Order: sequence, then C-alpha cells, then structure tokens
Amino acid sequence: MVYVLLIIGFGLLIKGADYFIDGSSNIAALFRVPPLIVGLTIVAFGTGAPEATVSIIAALEGNADVTIGNIIGSNLLNMSLVVGITAAIFPLAVERPTIKKEIPFAFLATVVLLVVMSDRQLEFATENWITRSDGIIFLLFFAIFLYYVIEAARNSREEEPLDLNKNDQHIGGWGKNVLITVVGLAAIVLGGFLVVESSTDIALRLGMSETLVGLTIVAIGSSLPELITSITAAMKQQSEIALGNIVGSSIFNLFFVLGISSIISPLPVNDKLFFDIVVLLILTIVLFIFSLTHYKVKKYEGMALTFFYILYLIYIIMRN
Repeated sequence: MVYVLLIIGFGLLIKGADYFIDGSSNIAALFRVPPLIVGLTIVAFGTGAPEATVSIIAALEGNADVTIGNIIGSNLLNMSLVVGITAAIFPLAVERPTIKKEIPFAFLATVVLLVVMSDRQLEFATENWITRSDGIIFLLFFAIFLYYVIEAARNSREEEPLDLNKNDQHIGGWGKNVLITVVGLAAIVLGGFLVVESSTDIALRLGMSETLVGLTIVAIGSSLPELITSITAAMKQQSEIALGNIVGSSIFNLFFVLGISSIISPLPVNDKLFFDIVVLLILTIVLFIFSLTHYKVKKYEGMALTFFYILYLIYIIMRN
C-alpha cells in the first residue's frame, strides 16, 4: 500500500504543478502583471506552505532545531538542487529585476538572519537566540518586500494596458483560473505529504536511520513542491515563474516563516547552523554570478549546483 501512496503522491505533484502553473500564469495575465511577480508571490508562498507548516508547528512545540533547520535547509536546497535540476533540464532565463533586486534581497535576508542569531559574537551574550523582537524585524523586512512586489505589479499594469475581454477568450475568466490554481496547489501539498510519508516509511523498513531519513528524504520531500513547480514552469517556458518561485520561497521562508515562528516562541540557535548560513550566502552569490552570464542559468551551471548540493548533503550526513 505504501508504494501505491508513493506513486499517487508523485502523480499529484506532477499534475498539480501543471494546473498550478497554468492557473497562476493566467492570473498574471488577467492582473496584467509579469509572471515573475506571480512567481515571487502566489507561486512562492503556495509552494512554501509545507515548510511554513512544519516550522510553525515545530515552534509551537518548542522544537527550535526543526524550525530553523527546516528553513535554512529548504533555502539551501532551493538555491542549489532546485535551481540546479531545473536549469539542467531547461536553462533558466533571468530577468533584470531578478538580478538587481530579488536575488540581492534574498542575500539580504540571509545576512539579516546571520546578524540576529549572532548574539554571542556581537553582544557577548551567553547563548545565541532568535528573539521575538528579531521576529518583528523579519516581518518588517517582509512587509518591505511585499511593498516592492505590489509597486512592481502596479507599475506593470500602468505600462502594459490589456484588453481583458480579448484576453478572457484565450485564457478563461477569473473564477476558472483561481479554481485551477487552488486545485493545483492543493494537489501539490497533498502529493508532497504523501511522498514524504510513504518514502520515509519505505526507508525505515529498509533499515535507514531516522536521522538519515530526516536529512535526506524528508528534507528533499518537503521541497518537492518547489522542485516540481519550477521544473514544470521551465518546461512551459515560464522561467520567470520558475526562478521567481525559488527566490520568492527563500525570502518567504526567512522573513515570514522564521518571523512568525520566533514570535510564537524565541528560538535558541545551534552553533552548527552558522556553517550552513555561510554556505547559503555563498550559494546566493553564486546564483547571482550565474544569472549575470547572458541572463541565464545554463545547463552546466545547473549541473554544478546540483553536484554542490550532493557534496553538502554528504558533509551534513557525516557531521551529524
């Protein structure tokens, strides 16, 4: 039965991503905003729902390691494996705003996290904590990001007038596309849950330790929505949505999810995470550099990012 659930899960992920991308890209056209903006918001926040749920529940239960580790781990995976596999399958075109604003904003989010969690280094405290006041700071940054996205959408609407009646004939009306998007997102979330649960069960039956399962199958499984959605978007030649999804999810995870989680319960920081934060900063810089080369993340660059994640995964397995 568990193998059947695994197959069903993958089916839901793939078909759900198909519906989700179609619906969200049509909504972008109806809103008269670039697909990149939709990728940064609807798609990114939607596919980030599993990570958000896990982290917030962990915060409610007082499990700080799961909360912070899940967020940092998801962002590392997004910036390396998700970008890597997507670009290796179909090179990712990168728009100028992504290079000038979105990727630097994701870098800023990581720097802010590094600063607020360095209490011992900066304030000579006895322990490192992400406090409730830090959480408020994260949410303020998230509000700034949302303001930027809203302004970008508004400017796009003013610059690109659209005949909605003509557009509706090709892509359908609001109700249809919202329904398609919601159904697609629900299928993605449910599919991701089934894949994680069933694959974990299979792995434990095969004798893998719970730690190894958590570091590999669960970590990758919880990011399957981003991976499948980004690949589907790239194959549909909606690379703006693909990269917007990845960058937007990273910003959403750090500023919103971690902000809410730390307000719910202050989070003690494991010293091991400093290395992972530095790796995330390096990955963001690498993605920025790759994006500058002909405004594309090419196949060989995607393969390099994928290989990097494999090396990182081997390291953290040995470390833990």
